[in-house]
Amino acid sequence: MRRVRPGAATSRAGTGGGSARAAGEERALNSVAAGERYDTEVPADLPRLWHVTLSVSGEESPLPEVRRALEQLAHDHPFLLTSRYARDHAEIRYWEEARDLHDAAAVALRLWGEHRQTAGLPPWEIVGLEVIDRQTYHQRIAEGYGPPPASPVGVHPF
Repeated sequence: MRRVRPGAATSRAGTGGGSARAAGEERALNSVAAGERYDTEVPADLPRLWHVTLSVSGEESPLPEVRRALEQLAHDHPFLLTSRYARDHAEIRYWEEARDLHDAAAVALRLWGEHRQTAGLPPWEIVGLEVIDRQTYHQRIAEGYGPPPASPVGVHPF
């Protein structure tokens, strides 16, 4: 079996398997200038980092159960930065990689419901969502009015 480069002719009918070029004739190479092949601009559809704060609330649940459920969620999804909780509400903060704000928000809005059974999360509803880009997050921190950095990381009571 003869291997052929992609784009090369696969059949040499009538040539007896020989080359279509005369002996000693070299094939012309085409080059592409770097500027023509590689764009210097970053495509708009590349993923970006978004800081997400998801707030949930509902009927009271025992604190140990809430903590265990949030720890299970963090174990299942190690992207979670920090979770704070009380008997009737919780707040989850994490970084999401998404193409745009709409995609990041859609993922965040599905998070609680999709993992309610697997992590044993309380049957609370989403009552708040904030999604901001990385630049805005760091600008808020630098100006002293943003959310405090997620430190310490983990699951903590309010």
